[in-house]
Amino acid sequence: MKGEQTPNDQQEIKKLLSNLVWDYNISVEDLQDLIEGRRKRAGHYTREHFFLKLLESYSWFTILKILPPEQILDLLERSNLNKLKRKSLAKKYEYIQKRLQQALSASN
Repeated sequence: MKGEQTPNDQQEIKKLLSNLVWDYNISVEDLQDLIEGRRKRAGHYTREHFFLKLLESYSWFTILKILPPEQILDLLERSNLNKLKRKSLAKKYEYIQKRLQQALSASN
């Protein structure tokens, strides 16, 4: 997950992740490893599939608490946003992807 987190931040992230899989037998640690690319699957989720679930479940600002912008951009580029249930959400994140790409390339 993100660097420089306080224990309260880490606890909040763990709670946010566990809330997404309350009905599955998937550990938060497995989800964190999945998101960070240290494992290919957590339960039935791939990294991209779980990322889409994050997009559908939480606000942009909550997702920023869970993942750093660079990782979000990578996942936005890898994920098929057309698989999102709401097309308006897909358009929103296509826009965010472009803006995030511009912001990150400007800061390098």
